[in-house]
Amino acid sequence: MTATRTQHLLAAALALASAVVYGAVSLVRFDRFTIASFDNAIFEQAVKSYAGWGAPIVDIKGPGFNILGDHFSPVTALIAPFYRLLPSAQTILLAQVVLIAVSVYVIAVLATRTLGTLVGAAVGVAYALSFGIQSAVEADFHEVAFAAPLLALAGAAYVDRRYGRVVMWSVPLLLVKEDMGLTVAAIGVVLWLAGERRRGAALAAGAILAMALVLLVIVPGFNAGGAYAYSGTLGGDRGVVATLLDASDRKLATAVLTVAITGFAALASPWVLLVLPTFAWRFAGDVPFYWGTEWHYSLVLMPIVFVAMIDAMHRRPVLRWATPVGLVVGAFMMVSSPVAALADPATYDDPPRADAARMAMSLVPTGASVETDIGLIGHLVTDHTVYWLGTSGSATPQYVLFDVDAGIGSPRDVAAYAEQAHGGTYDVIYDRDGYILAQRR
Repeated sequence: MTATRTQHLLAAALALASAVVYGAVSLVRFDRFTIASFDNAIFEQAVKSYAGWGAPIVDIKGPGFNILGDHFSPVTALIAPFYRLLPSAQTILLAQVVLIAVSVYVIAVLATRTLGTLVGAAVGVAYALSFGIQSAVEADFHEVAFAAPLLALAGAAYVDRRYGRVVMWSVPLLLVKEDMGLTVAAIGVVLWLAGERRRGAALAAGAILAMALVLLVIVPGFNAGGAYAYSGTLGGDRGVVATLLDASDRKLATAVLTVAITGFAALASPWVLLVLPTFAWRFAGDVPFYWGTEWHYSLVLMPIVFVAMIDAMHRRPVLRWATPVGLVVGAFMMVSSPVAALADPATYDDPPRADAARMAMSLVPTGASVETDIGLIGHLVTDHTVYWLGTSGSATPQYVLFDVDAGIGSPRDVAAYAEQAHGGTYDVIYDRDGYILAQRR
């Protein structure tokens, strides 16, 4: 079934609206110095290195650290040409917004052409505002943003029973992140269940082999410790079963909400099996951040469950009753969401310490090396060589800049810390509103 011109225009309008809204969320949060994590800075350093035709060196993880020794995400190199034209942290943030908008367009076209314009548009809106997308935007850029359009395209091909294209869009997922090998293997299983036995088995086997190669050879080869750094998070010290039972109510809530935003219709499609690998490593991991609906960990689940919803409703029209149920759940999740915050005028007010932050950064010359904490790290990478508090190693930064009032545990005596960590003499040249900057003599 081919989408009409009207349906394409409707999907494009929804994608554009999503890009505008999420672009505003990202840029306003950045301008307000909202602290998420140091991840956006890490990805900017990697893309910055790619843009300079070099290896993806991320000094935030340690001086000279190759990020391929941490996570296998070479797909981020695709941002490098755009970063070369517009080198800034905002370029990285907006790259994620564009990738999400592309997935919104794909899901909306699929929904309108298979379910009808009205129902399909409602499903497209529900996807665009789903909690997994909003949480990912709030958490700044992460490499899994590339998985959203790829999973949407693979899912659309599955709904159309164009299994060759399912494979075509699934294989690039192996370049997004190492754990996506499990998701690609699950796609192979779904194809096998659909009667594509040879193709499904080949895809599943190939994905597992590729993942093994990444985890046992490629990542350890780039890692100074010669190992995959996150293998110990699975089960932790207490074992997988005990960890799975930790915070079981929170994990159950996450799983239920993930399918509830589809009115539970997703459960009627085999495509929903793709959520199992992600839930497995998240819930068996001993990192509490993995367990809830926050952060970016549910982003890859959103195109999966909405494709499963569309597939189920397409095959069983009676399931269209699930649309209003999903919309109600989605509306409930909108309370206190990043998008809802855009309606609050206070969102656009300059934070009390913004002037102090800008002044502190202006005193660090372009090209200088600086050690910092997560308070301002995302704002410094573009024009400086940046190290992170705790992983600066043998580096001797020219400046040390900490946000000691952010409650993130940074040393208050910045000069004493710098001298003990790096030797030499450091003088405090700026101290205002919790931002303390020390310069090496």
